[in-house]
Amino acid sequence: MKDWASCGDSTAHWEDLLSRFHFLVALNAGKQIVGFASVNGEGYLHSMFIHKDWQRKGIASALLSEMESYAGGRGAGEIISEVSITARPFFERQGYTVRKEQRARANRLELTNFVMTKKLQK
Repeated sequence: MKDWASCGDSTAHWEDLLSRFHFLVALNAGKQIVGFASVNGEGYLHSMFIHKDWQRKGIASALLSEMESYAGGRGAGEIISEVSITARPFFERQGYTVRKEQRARANRLELTNFVMTKKLQK
């Protein structure tokens, strides 16, 4: 897990992501970040993370809806994302379908994930 998490250690990497993607964060009542998501105008959903203590409270659904609206408002016809094994059922419930299964590398870890897509309503 540390190996995968270390992918986010680079400040330059985050500066690059922030310049290329629209980010939205979810805050709790104490103004602590409990989740975030990012997408670009072409419909690539780059990230979605919800803290384990805040899962199953509608946060992911709300963030995903906002990401879809943002991309759709910029002309994207579909959302595409690389989704983990554990996130796959959530995305399927949201109307996403698996395009392909793949192996992805995160530093030294190799993980199975799924390229999933959803057509957006015009």
